[in-house]
Amino acid sequence: MGSAIVEVRDLKKGFETGPVLLGVSFVLSKGETLVVMGGSGSGKTVLLRLVAGLIRPDGGRIRIFGESIERLAEEDLLPIRRRMGYVFQGAALFDSLSVHENVAYPLREHTDLGSDAIRERVVHFLSLVGLDEGVLPLLPAELSGGMRKRVGIARALIGEPEMLLFDEPTAGLDPTNARLVAELIAQLHTGVCDTAIVVTHDLELTKTVADRAAILIEGRFAALGPLETVLGAPEPAVQAFLAGEAR
Repeated sequence: MGSAIVEVRDLKKGFETGPVLLGVSFVLSKGETLVVMGGSGSGKTVLLRLVAGLIRPDGGRIRIFGESIERLAEEDLLPIRRRMGYVFQGAALFDSLSVHENVAYPLREHTDLGSDAIRERVVHFLSLVGLDEGVLPLLPAELSGGMRKRVGIARALIGEPEMLLFDEPTAGLDPTNARLVAELIAQLHTGVCDTAIVVTHDLELTKTVADRAAILIEGRFAALGPLETVLGAPEPAVQAFLAGEAR
């Protein structure tokens, strides 16, 4: 593994409904995929949004690409965010835009590329996620759930990020599409973007893509380490979680 891309120390976050994260720490190295598992409401997505700088912590430290972000102004966060790709749980596509315009959106916002160059890159990154030019004019409503996820991944990739953040990438998919998306994430790791954080409750996805895994229970990591170590962790709460997700 390479140098540290993300360093999180004693991270805390709560909302009006109560505390969510009570002291989470980890390091993500370049070339590594860390999967954070946990049940609904455990704080997985909150953790991901904190890493992306979309919300601010109540306590603790977050260093991304060597820079502390917890107190950065929005304009100073933007260049750091552009080095990440974020794949939202529901893909978060713009309903009124075609697939082409959805994937092209980051390039239109942040580059001076012309229409031909943008189209070429859109086609290229769609091909990386297994979609051809036939989907370019389609609206999100005309796509299957699995295709929408793939378009969301292509949009996250088009800025050529150094790190990808995946929020429940297989949620809402049937087992076949969930397996295809898991295999796609594993393929991206080997050639397109080699560093990622994936949050999920999907044990099969974890087994397919994780270098290391963590299980978030009651605001803290109940286990963190190599996948095999976490799956074999003796703590009753960890085994109860794994048994529930394996059903």
